[in-house]
Amino acid sequence: MAEVVVTGAGRGIGLELVRQHAAQGDRVHAMARDPGAAGALAELAAQSDGRVSVQAMDVTDEASVRAAAAATGSGPIDLIYNVAGVLGTVPAEFDTVDWAVFDETFAVHVKGPLRVLNAFLPRLGAGARVINFSSQVAASTWPYGGYHAYAASKAALGRLMRSVAADLRERGIIIGIVHPGYVQTDMGGPGAEITPEESARGVLALAAGWPLERSGDFYKWNGEPHPW
Repeated sequence: MAEVVVTGAGRGIGLELVRQHAAQGDRVHAMARDPGAAGALAELAAQSDGRVSVQAMDVTDEASVRAAAAATGSGPIDLIYNVAGVLGTVPAEFDTVDWAVFDETFAVHVKGPLRVLNAFLPRLGAGARVINFSSQVAASTWPYGGYHAYAASKAALGRLMRSVAADLRERGIIIGIVHPGYVQTDMGGPGAEITPEESARGVLALAAGWPLERSGDFYKWNGEPHPW
């Protein structure tokens, strides 16, 4: 039985990761910014025979992250999924950039995952994995405009976690960066290519087999390497 932490667990891919890990017998610490608004997560936890616990966590708030981490106990953590995300502003903005939204996007996507990693780091041993959700939009191969804050912050996340991977390699901690696919969530919309179930299944399998020698690399949800 693995000890798993999932941020952004209130809906979408995060919720589905909680569901699938609990179904295979893992203990899951599900983190949601507003658990009171996450009815599906609460129902899942109630039916999980104690395998799912729910904590309030705002990844932009240090005290919130530390309190949520402390509430999960003091034992080893095997796997962290940094899923929590925001879309920011989609159309290109030049004359009227909403800097508050821009700053929030970076706070969630860049500082948030590092903050979560730092809070749990004393409980991560050799073989522990930290899987960070990026996007194809973050890659230099993405040919379209718009999504300025989202794309830039996800690109920054990838570079940050590549550095973290190098720093933690001697401790045997594996850092992954993953594009979860174009998924039918609130963010991706109903016309997206794959379901949350498909995405989570692929990411779960990818995370389970991620080797230390590939720590810091960028992959697609289906196990294919993603270009930077």
